[in-house]
Amino acid sequence: MANTVKIPVPALNKEISVSTGLFINNEFVPSVDSSEVIQCFNPATEEIIASVVAGSSKDIDVAVAAARKAFKTSWGKNVTGWERSRLINKLADLIERDAQELAELETLNNGKPVAIARDFDIGDSIQCLRYYAGWADKVTGQTIEVDNKSKMAFTRHEPIGVCGQIIPWNYPINMWAWKVAPALAVGCTIVMKPSELTPLTALKLSELVVEAGFPPGVINTVPSLGSVGGAALSAHPDVDKIAFTGSTLTGRKIMEAAAKSNLKKVSLELGGKSPQLIFESADLQQAAAWSALGICYNTGQDCTAGSRIYVQDTVYDKFIDVLVSTVKETVIGNGFDQKTGGGPLVSKAQFDRVWGYIDAGKAEGAKVVLGGERRNTKGFFVDPTIFTDVSSDMKIVKEEIFGPVLSIGRFKTEEEAVALANNTTYGLGAGLHSTDASQCMRVSGLLEAGTVRDLSDVTASGSIRISSILFIGLGQFI
Repeated sequence: MANTVKIPVPALNKEISVSTGLFINNEFVPSVDSSEVIQCFNPATEEIIASVVAGSSKDIDVAVAAARKAFKTSWGKNVTGWERSRLINKLADLIERDAQELAELETLNNGKPVAIARDFDIGDSIQCLRYYAGWADKVTGQTIEVDNKSKMAFTRHEPIGVCGQIIPWNYPINMWAWKVAPALAVGCTIVMKPSELTPLTALKLSELVVEAGFPPGVINTVPSLGSVGGAALSAHPDVDKIAFTGSTLTGRKIMEAAAKSNLKKVSLELGGKSPQLIFESADLQQAAAWSALGICYNTGQDCTAGSRIYVQDTVYDKFIDVLVSTVKETVIGNGFDQKTGGGPLVSKAQFDRVWGYIDAGKAEGAKVVLGGERRNTKGFFVDPTIFTDVSSDMKIVKEEIFGPVLSIGRFKTEEEAVALANNTTYGLGAGLHSTDASQCMRVSGLLEAGTVRDLSDVTASGSIRISSILFIGLGQFI
């Protein structure tokens, strides 16, 4: 058996116990051939809080074999949808029971505020599990009309098999649930590769998998470096599907490895550089509030972060004043402080990456109207930074930063706004703010993004003020 560590939580005068081995066949075990470990840091203090076993490619082989055996013998088509539903719901119950401790562990390893981790990340994860638990016994096919009346045609929905799942560090628990829930519901088995930066909550959730009563091998967790575990899963001939959320560069590598091996199915949810359009009719206070949330939430470490804002020139200066005032209200600090609205960046590497972009923005001539200065304290903290007077060829406008850095440009006409918004290699998300309902519907259809956000609000007079309508695809859950 691998070791269990007790991680101190000084702010709460307590400890959290976490198993540090590889989770295979419902047991925490050492690596079969490696003594390497992954050091886990608290990004708010830069201190090592735990070391977990680093899986090797041979450990991936063992985990895949366990998942394959479970798929053939104790899960897959061998378990009724009702039983799958019961177990998924039981897992959701256990996560709800332990929500506070899971949130505290998430804060220790990821840095985000405890309240946000508990109420949003874990709350959403519980809902996700229960949603797919509801579908587990409703996976049905259909009969098909055929010309030959002596024949019968029908479809069956079959579980695809062993799913390799590679999740990122920005929403460790949330991404775990989004990947695990639909796969379990339809009868697939799983080999989970959490980010090497944030493996602790995935290991803690694995303990709950055993307590919930899942058969051995249905869910396996192998912390490892992406270049080792992720690469091994992507190229593994006995993995039927890879689901990955992360960078575009890594996504390309995964797709290539899948194609070169067994042509396994792949679903990718990659980077973004989401535009936000502020039209002159917008409620500027409301638009500023949503724009601040769009870049400050999760300290900007979000694939759909609204990192590019374009404002109609007639309200450009006024909007910037309102936005700066709004963003200043966000407190960036230790996640155990109740006043904190945003925590540190997740790692030293991410901290250096974000500062590289801030330095590039300054060098290319963008104007800093908020932030842009380093703290002289421990922790990977970056205060929200706003650049104005930007142009489309600037690095901070073209590339995904994944930090609380916002660039603001201007436009004159609706056509120019749409052109600026669509001038990107990404297409994940977009947003617009206007009280003109016709404009909202028209521009929403012109924006080249998988998710377009607005907000509908009802004023005191009862009239509807449109600043956003939500269109969202569920491809990331599959």
